[in-house]
Amino acid sequence: MGTPCHYALFELQPSFNLDLDQLATRYRELARGVHPDRFADASEREQRLALEQSASLNEAYQTLKSPPKRARYLLALNGGELPLEVTVHDPEFLLQQMELREELEDLQDSADMAGIAAFKRRLKTAQDELNQSFAACWDDAVQREQAERLMRRMQFLDKLTYEVRQLEERLDD
Repeated sequence: MGTPCHYALFELQPSFNLDLDQLATRYRELARGVHPDRFADASEREQRLALEQSASLNEAYQTLKSPPKRARYLLALNGGELPLEVTVHDPEFLLQQMELREELEDLQDSADMAGIAAFKRRLKTAQDELNQSFAACWDDAVQREQAERLMRRMQFLDKLTYEVRQLEERLDD
């Protein structure tokens, strides 16, 4: 992890549950203060520092506003960096992934917009449930393995949600 902590940049305590509107407001306030354009007439060193601060702020904001990224970050804060790729030994989760991917392929083949909307609602519900489960256990060392498993599920559903948005865009064209 780089310094300072993403939460410290926003003057927040590490927590999974965040007020995203408050986070966005604070981000805009901070971004105005370190925006590189404000340092156009400053020394080269000050310009470089402003650019670095702006980049750090952007990275922190992107991490904290995304539940899967925020989950990964919190776990890393509590126990060291997690590998990006890991073999998942969770047959139930692997089966669920395959079924969801097959369903999405079928929806794509049929161009069923109502079916895609229903699929998105189910994904959103599943994401909300994972978020609640993760929030309940992320900071409990005894449940670390469960928190990591939930975070990986969150990442999968986030990627699937992105693919659904891409499919909708292709079908809208």
